[in-house]
Amino acid sequence: MKVLLLKDPKCGDLASDPYVKELSKHGVQATLIPVLSFTFVSLEDFFNKLSHPENYDGLIFTSPRAVEAIKLCLEKPNNKEVWEKCLKDKWNSKPVYVVGKATAALVAEIGLLSEGEESGNAEKLADHICSKGTVASTPILFPCGSLKREVLPKRLKEKNVPLETITVYQTTQHPDIQATLTHYFTKEGIPASVVFFSPSGVKYCLKFVQQLASDQFKKIKFAAIGPTTAEAMIAEGVCVSCTAENPTPEHLAQGLKEIG
Repeated sequence: MKVLLLKDPKCGDLASDPYVKELSKHGVQATLIPVLSFTFVSLEDFFNKLSHPENYDGLIFTSPRAVEAIKLCLEKPNNKEVWEKCLKDKWNSKPVYVVGKATAALVAEIGLLSEGEESGNAEKLADHICSKGTVASTPILFPCGSLKREVLPKRLKEKNVPLETITVYQTTQHPDIQATLTHYFTKEGIPASVVFFSPSGVKYCLKFVQQLASDQFKKIKFAAIGPTTAEAMIAEGVCVSCTAENPTPEHLAQGLKEIG
């Protein structure tokens, strides 16, 4: 069975991506096509805020890219030194909230302890934060992308949890997406399933998949990595055959097996 994964690789090598590897265990021929391009912005301002943990009640990371922004900040020797000497420990005295195992793993790489990874999406993470019932006088710092959804900020505002957002990366369409998709459909034909991994992926890729699949489009089974992505697909009129219970390779493999 051929499956098309519309996502960015966890590392430079597409074949070693954990989703590709897990699906291959189940006899699935998965092809990964990067759909997004990221540009980091405001990193100096961001590290300035990270340098004053006393001004915040914690940190929120809802994407790996937001953690990568910190890693880029730490490439400067002076920043790295002050992070290791004192900033890391000060942030570890506060809650660091994350969505998903991939983000949690990156947060661990910069020396921070995290919670909430099992929440799976921003909405459930917001519920987790609110359930703690703490009354904070200082905001939680939320580094995010230019296309962030308002679910988490809205939910926290409703519960009077102060939040300070800073955009640390811009999300755009990958410059090669149309050519790469055209090559795939020409060489491999129509896949049994197509998996979307983000609302942005739906926004940038769906039109090309529709054009290339043409009258075969309705034969494709579409899957979503989570409920937020599924909502974006449904909004575009796509029939979602399965949504992974959690955003992990294992849960996606299970979902595809059930519809396969």
